Amino acid sequence: MRRKRASEDESGSFSVSFLDIAACGFGSMIILLLIAKQAEPISLEVSDVKSEGSINDLQQQLFEIRGETTVLNRDLNAKQEQLSILKDRVARLRRDLNDVQGKFQASNQMSDEATLESGKLAIARQTLTAEMQRLLANSSAPENNAIGGIPVDSEYIIFVIDTSGSMFNNPSWNKMLGIIEDTLNVYPEVKGIQVMNDEGDYMFDSYRGEWIPDTPGRRNQIISTLRNWNPYSNSSPVEGVTRAISNFYEPGKKISIYVMGDDFQPGGSIQDVLQTIDRINVEDANGDRLVRIHGIGFPTIFAGPARFQQSVYRFSTLMRELTQRNGGTFVGLNDFR
Repeated sequence: MRRKRASEDESGSFSVSFLDIAACGFGSMIILLLIAKQAEPISLEVSDVKSEGSINDLQQQLFEIRGETTVLNRDLNAKQEQLSILKDRVARLRRDLNDVQGKFQASNQMSDEATLESGKLAIARQTLTAEMQRLLANSSAPENNAIGGIPVDSEYIIFVIDTSGSMFNNPSWNKMLGIIEDTLNVYPEVKGIQVMNDEGDYMFDSYRGEWIPDTPGRRNQIISTLRNWNPYSNSSPVEGVTRAISNFYEPGKKISIYVMGDDFQPGGSIQDVLQTIDRINVEDANGDRLVRIHGIGFPTIFAGPARFQQSVYRFSTLMRELTQRNGGTFVGLNDFR
C-alpha cells in the first residue's frame, strides 16, 4: 500500500512540472510575438518623403529670412545715408554758429574799444624806416602815407590773389589788374615784390621763396603775366597769407600783404581763418604784427543770382576783421567795371 501511494505522488509531481514548463514556453512565445509586433519595420520610402518635406520647409524659411535680411540691410543703408546727411548739416550749423559767435565777440570788442581802434584805423601805418624815407623822398606821397585809407609805407609788397573762376572769368579781373598797377605806382620803389594766389602758388616759379626785384621791366612783366594767370583756387586766402608770412617775414623788414578776392565759400570757417593767421602773424614786443595785411573786395558775385551772394558778405566780414587785427585796411569796391 505504501509503495503504490509513493508511485502516485511521483507521477503527480511530474505532471505538474511538465505543465509549468509548457506554460512558461507558451508565455515566452506570446511575449516574443508582442515584441515583434511593436518593432515592426518602417518603410524607408515613407521616411524619405517625410524628410524631404521637412528640408523643403526649412529651405523656404531660409529664403524668407534672407529676403527679410536684404530688406533690413537696404533700410539700414538708407538710414545711415540720412544720418550722414544730418551729421553734415549739424556740422555746417555749428560752423555757422561759430561764425555768429565770432562776429558777436568782435562786435563787443569793437564797442568796448571803439575809440582806441578808430584811432588805429585812422593812422593805420607803420613807423617809416630811414631807408623808406629815402625811397619816398622824391615822391608825392600824401599825408600819413596813405592812399585811399591804405598805408603805403612798406618796403616789401606781396599780392595774394583769388584766381577762382568768379574772379578770372569776369570783368573784375581787368579791374584787379588796374588796382595792382595803381598800387605799384604809389610805391616809387620797394626792395622786393611777390605775387601768389590764395592757394599759396607762386606766379613765377623762378622766384619761389625769393623776392622779385623791383624794376620797371619786372613790374610790366607782372601785369602782363597776370592777364592769363589762372591756377586753381578754393576762394580762401588762408593758405596764401600763411605761406607768405612763413616764407618771407624777417625781423626788421616792413612787409605788406594785399589780399584781393570776391568771396569766401560757406564751407570755410571765418573764426578758424582768423585764429590760424593769429598764430602765425604774432605781435612783437611793441604790440605790432609781423606783417601788415590789407584787403580789397570785388563785388563780382552781386551781378549773379541772390543765392550766391552770401559768400560775398562772408568775404567782407572775414577781411574786415582780418585787416583790423593785422594793422591793415579793407576796401570794398562798389563797381567792378
